[in-house]
Amino acid sequence: MGKGDRKTRRGKIYRSSYGNNRAHDAQPAVVGAKPTVTKPAVAKKAAPKKKSA
Repeated sequence: MGKGDRKTRRGKIYRSSYGNNRAHDAQPAVVGAKPTVTKPAVAKKAAPKKKSA
């Protein structure tokens, strides 16, 4: 359990490999960047029914 253990995070860092214990992000996080938030789609209201005379 340490640098030589391939199943631990410390072992992955020591061997410069990635795996379940050391997930690899596709893009590095930028300091100070705000996360992108997508707003849900707003449902449009149906047109009011016309009154028949």
